[in-house]
Amino acid sequence: MTTTLAVFTVLGAIGTWALVRTSDSTRQLTEVSSPALVQAVRLESALIDQETGLRGYALSGRDDFLDPYRQGREDEEATAERLLGLVAGNRKAEEDLATVLDRADEWREDLAEPIVNAARADLAQLTADYTERGKATFDAVRAALTDQQRYLSDTRAAAREDLHDAEVVRNVVFAAIALLIVTVTVLAFDAMRRSVTRPLELLSRDARQVAEGDFGHAITTPAGPADLEQLGKDVEDMRRRLADELDFTERARMRLDEQAMELRRSNDELEQFAYVASHDLQEPLRKVASFCQLLQRRYGGQLDERADQYIGFAVDGANRMQVLINDLLLFSRVGRMNTESRAIDLNETLASVLDAISVGLEETGAEITHDPLPHVTGDASQFVMLFQNLITNAVKFRAPDRAPRVHIGAERDGDRWRLSVTDNGIGIEPEYAERVFVIFQRLHTRDAYPGSGIGLAMCKKIVEYLGGTISVDQAHTGGARIVFTLPGAPGHDDPPEPEATDTAGAADAADGTEDGTEDAPRTDGAEDSTAGTDDVDGADAGKVPLR
Repeated sequence: MTTTLAVFTVLGAIGTWALVRTSDSTRQLTEVSSPALVQAVRLESALIDQETGLRGYALSGRDDFLDPYRQGREDEEATAERLLGLVAGNRKAEEDLATVLDRADEWREDLAEPIVNAARADLAQLTADYTERGKATFDAVRAALTDQQRYLSDTRAAAREDLHDAEVVRNVVFAAIALLIVTVTVLAFDAMRRSVTRPLELLSRDARQVAEGDFGHAITTPAGPADLEQLGKDVEDMRRRLADELDFTERARMRLDEQAMELRRSNDELEQFAYVASHDLQEPLRKVASFCQLLQRRYGGQLDERADQYIGFAVDGANRMQVLINDLLLFSRVGRMNTESRAIDLNETLASVLDAISVGLEETGAEITHDPLPHVTGDASQFVMLFQNLITNAVKFRAPDRAPRVHIGAERDGDRWRLSVTDNGIGIEPEYAERVFVIFQRLHTRDAYPGSGIGLAMCKKIVEYLGGTISVDQAHTGGARIVFTLPGAPGHDDPPEPEATDTAGAADAADGTEDGTEDAPRTDGAEDSTAGTDDVDGADAGKVPLR
């Protein structure tokens, strides 16, 4: 017994040492070697960004190419500081880092900074000099980075090997301890515990394999007493649950990474689109429209009737293309610009919309009424676009035999508000209830109902961005009813009792543009009020551009 205890004591001491060594090796690998190599790679990326930005600036002379250069300098300083903290005490690593930084400083002092600070007149000469000397100078930086990363890789490999050796020693010691325990147990209780020892050994073996990271290894249910069998089932159930959770977590992480990458790509494309729409496409279109209008003014009536007609087609096409580009630009910016979220009083929002479109409403004899409206959470400009599109759409698609009547309703729906815009116009056929919210869907000619077909699509995008839903009430007859939900503003109760909300004619419609998303044969025709080329009643364009 004394000998057994002595052996256990020795093995325990060795096991403790093995655990300490494993812990130290793990810490060296995960907290020092691997992070240091990662920081070295980031340092290289920062320097390459500087060189790329500088080269782009030297070749193009555009100041925005200096942004990667300046950002690279900031990243370099931050990364070098972190790396220095990680390799503190490692003389070789510190020397490699100093070499990299020295060569980077030489490259900047000799070539980069003179180009960055040079006057435009001197830039060409400095660019030529950089073309001759830049590669050789920066290759020296790359060589220093390569040496640094090679050393850090070797250091990490050595730390990994030390960890492996420590794990081997630890496993051997633990195996020896387990074997001794089993041996002593078998010798002491062979006759009485024969039916218990073997099942426990099998269960312990499987559990160790799982504990070492093999979560796919099934726990074998041992044959023996019922309590051991139940224990094996419980351990297997626990292993399955852990394996399922780990698998789910990994798949969720991968999906999240993919979605984040797709979102970044989508945002980049939207930004590029906005730039093209507001700069590259606008200028040539303005020039085409201007010269076409000049031709129309100077030569109108001097050519034959067909030539005048062709010139009119060209002017109209250029103007409509400008409207379309502006509408697309607005559509792409929903949810990405002016997104300050706060409590908004929809009564004030509606009043400002009606004031903006008053001329068009007076010309059509439209009557606008509304319930007391709530406070909701969102951006004020988006609610203005939403109401303006819906109201001008309702007035635009009016019935020919009666004056337009539009009512805005509101009612509680849990923590949200359910709002509706109801009119007595030509209505929306049920088969087009979904299509009216699709961008550029036109079911009427432009002569019948002008517009670019984007208004209701923009309404849908605004409402869904705010977390709500929008649809056509197909049960409503005698016109069209658009129903949508918005989040209520915290801290605001129900709206006050209704006052005189009949704004017959006083609610007004913008002259220059209606809601125009001619999405479906809205028998109410959902055209949009974008960009300001058509007003609610075909009044003169260009008074108040609506969206």
